[in-house]
Amino acid sequence: MGEGPENPDLIDFLGQFPGHLFWRAAARVTGALSDVLPPGVDIHSYAALLALAGGATRSQQAIAEMVSISRTTMTRVAGDLADQGLVERVRNPDDRRSYALTRTAEGAAAARRWRRHAEDIEEALTPGFTLAEREDLRALLLRLAGPQLPVNTPEPLLESIPFLIARIHAAMHATFLDLLVPVGIEPRHFGALIALQATGPISQAELARALGVSGPMIVQMVDDLEERGLLERRRLTTDRRTQMLHLTDAAGSTLSRATPMAVGKSERLLISLSQPETDRLMNLLRRIITTP
Repeated sequence: MGEGPENPDLIDFLGQFPGHLFWRAAARVTGALSDVLPPGVDIHSYAALLALAGGATRSQQAIAEMVSISRTTMTRVAGDLADQGLVERVRNPDDRRSYALTRTAEGAAAARRWRRHAEDIEEALTPGFTLAEREDLRALLLRLAGPQLPVNTPEPLLESIPFLIARIHAAMHATFLDLLVPVGIEPRHFGALIALQATGPISQAELARALGVSGPMIVQMVDDLEERGLLERRRLTTDRRTQMLHLTDAAGSTLSRATPMAVGKSERLLISLSQPETDRLMNLLRRIITTP
């Protein structure tokens, strides 16, 4: 997560692209996971145990798709759960190259214990929200995420604000990443370019705060954009230690191609919501992002 105060005006400007708000909200979810979960509790393991409720046996791939994690992460999770005796892992009879998992009695007990910690994450993510606001956010997120979710998605996940935010962000990122291939940038690059277009030349540290990302992450993003000829680092004549980031002429043409893609993607995502519902959702996401 980035450090320093948020810029509400810039958040509002970037908020015209819902993908940016979901990106920032998903980053808050990641931060809450590391801040709230006690040692030994893994949110991905918790989600996997939920997916195995009711005596279900599922393949690792099916669970990964259900709880929206990568196959690599799922392999690690399955191994950890098996080592702790929380699942039984056997070769999938339908595909001997993969594994199938079944929850043990100990796994069911762990899922019950860990649910409180999952609820703590939601509390940390939405401090100051009324119960009505939380329920409104939950319902709006589910309207957007519902069509992408497997029909057998566990009820606790359908009710989880952090899970729904992460799921929507993952889907939006994958779609936008594919759309931007011909433009030669990634969604994170688009966010940086849009921010610089709004602010004018600023330092790397200021851009990191504007986007809510870490120092190492912003350095990589700026390096990528400089290599693509889309921005330049220029030292201040009054302070040679400080470098300011300036967009190049090429950045303008890149943004003119990428911006309609971002707008179109957002319109497709939000088509199931009315304008008042969209406004409420965007405002609630802004509050998640700007809460200290």
